[in-house]
Amino acid sequence: MYYFDNAATTVQKPPTVAQTIYDALQSGMLGNPSRGTHRYAMEAYRQVETVKEDIKKLFHASDDYEVAFTYNSTVALNMVLKGVLHAGDHVLTTTWEHNAVLRPLYQLEKQGIMVDYISSDRLTGQLHYDELEKKVRPNTTYLICNHASNVTGNVLDLSYIKRFCKSHHMGLIVDVSQTAGAYPIDVSDGIVTALCFTGHKSLYGPGGTGGICIKKDTPVVPFITGGDGVHSFDKEQPCQIPDVFEAGTMNVAGIMGLGAGIRLILQEGLAQRMKHQQEIGDIFVSGVRRIPKITLYGDFAKPRVGVYALNIGTADASVVSDALWTTYGMAVRAGFHCAPLMHTALHTETQGAIRFSFSYFTTKEEAAAAVQALRELAQLAEI
Repeated sequence: MYYFDNAATTVQKPPTVAQTIYDALQSGMLGNPSRGTHRYAMEAYRQVETVKEDIKKLFHASDDYEVAFTYNSTVALNMVLKGVLHAGDHVLTTTWEHNAVLRPLYQLEKQGIMVDYISSDRLTGQLHYDELEKKVRPNTTYLICNHASNVTGNVLDLSYIKRFCKSHHMGLIVDVSQTAGAYPIDVSDGIVTALCFTGHKSLYGPGGTGGICIKKDTPVVPFITGGDGVHSFDKEQPCQIPDVFEAGTMNVAGIMGLGAGIRLILQEGLAQRMKHQQEIGDIFVSGVRRIPKITLYGDFAKPRVGVYALNIGTADASVVSDALWTTYGMAVRAGFHCAPLMHTALHTETQGAIRFSFSYFTTKEEAAAAVQALRELAQLAEI
């Protein structure tokens, strides 16, 4: 079998990740962090703080930033968006966005938030950056953007976006679900307000891990309230970061597993991973482009991650996906990938698209096999 759905979650993890989680649970030494001063609670707290520091290293975050853990980027984005936006605010976002951004914004529009969308190119899926200046208003408070599209694999020109936000004194919230661990991320200049990340993709952590890397001085209203272990008599959740995001008990063993994946990236560096990604992508793209009837979506002249969406003629994406699984044992993702505006931009809102997404564990032989399977399917009159 072949696994090509890594943009959804990586199923192949480094052995050290699983071993770290097992050792954490088996040790009998992990209590509840920030819920006591005994050895068990303090050991859990120490482990959590160690992973937070590694995340800051990965993102090149200064001491002006703090890390808070959530259970995935969806929770992180909901917490940040609903915590920093208020009635009367105008925000900019893009047609690249996942529903983890779009649906919270749709909710917030009903509460008086105003939203404008930066559109994308019909052929390449690239963002129309020139629209930013046209759509900014005096009351525009934030730009919310996806660092890499989970449909096309295109990577945002974050340097341009940061310059734009700085010149307009706007906050910047970035969804790095597809780039954390796969593409360089640097917030050392202090322009980004918050990065929202998930652990189960290219950080190679377990499901149920993720979080926020956010500037400490960001005013935030709590989204989830509950125990924080300290201010028990307060009727409201503490608003200081990270407490405002961390009500309740953490997934300590999962966080430690995530930390094991991050440490590997820090030790090896991103260069080798990006080189491997490029080699796999070159095999796949060059092969697919030689197959008649296949439409490949995205910009392949600009930076990207290992995500590739395509269609065979007018065949329904789900039919092709089923054929890839039943005939070739290839797990891909078909449909709309929780990114409806991107599919509308690409004019695939009816057909959907078949998405291949590769990981550090994908081999050149597997990429070549994917090309061969698509070649055979494209030769069929009907799938």
